[in-house]
Amino acid sequence: MRAPAFLATHATTVEQALCAMLDARASVVPERLLSAMRYSLMAGGKRVRPALLLESYLACGGKDHAAAMPAMLAIECIHTYSLIHDDLPCMDDDDLRRGKPTCHRRFDEATAVLAADALQALAFELLAEAELDPELRLELIRKLALAAGCQGMVGGQMMDMQAEHDSDIDMLMVERIHLHKTGALLCWCCEAGAMLAGAGTAELEASSRYGKAVGLLFQVADDILDATASSAALGKSAGKDAAQNKATYVSVLGLIEARALAAEMLELATSACSELGEGGNHLKTLAQYIMERGQ
Repeated sequence: MRAPAFLATHATTVEQALCAMLDARASVVPERLLSAMRYSLMAGGKRVRPALLLESYLACGGKDHAAAMPAMLAIECIHTYSLIHDDLPCMDDDDLRRGKPTCHRRFDEATAVLAADALQALAFELLAEAELDPELRLELIRKLALAAGCQGMVGGQMMDMQAEHDSDIDMLMVERIHLHKTGALLCWCCEAGAMLAGAGTAELEASSRYGKAVGLLFQVADDILDATASSAALGKSAGKDAAQNKATYVSVLGLIEARALAAEMLELATSACSELGEGGNHLKTLAQYIMERGQ
């Protein structure tokens, strides 16, 4: 399945806003630091996370795209900071990201760490300065801190690293790792979009269920890709999960069962979308697109 046209449209809008955001800080950020931030932030990618946020916002009745933009930029900053750290020698030690040298290879390790740190801080700056109801703004920040920090992505990364030395990893542990490492931020995207739209309880619950299912679907598809695709196709080093003894859905279930699990997660995501009416159609398409990445 080719990337849906609306995903490309959202990506263009987000990239223009990211450029403007960086340009506005050119006079106050050290040149080398800004260059490293820009290099990683503008290195391509489908911008799936801000698209999920915007489509959740629209599905729940949101009208003004500009109201969602600070959160869309914030999640892209968090995501990019996590990729920079993930690629470092002390983590996954990767040389390629999206077909280009990783940040620490293009610059140096210290600059890469600082660029990632700056992007993480910038995410919270963007949300703190957003023109939103103060209570909503605070709740978005609180939820993002939980999803990105030790109870979310960072905690999941720690679990993932520890699992490399554990020969008894089972399906429950793999799911726990990836609900934190990958799923928490994807779920935040969907919940944040619904919150920004002023969604009711039923819509918020449906958005959260969709986000959880898509988070796991995304990781299963990513694990399948790592096991089956070439480095050229991936834009990063292929086969790293197996080489580093990572706890993945493929290593625990095998390729056939991992694909079956992806189909199950797609069904759960689609079911949640149905509760959002016609507004959830683009979310269904995004879930299908994520699924087919791993096929």
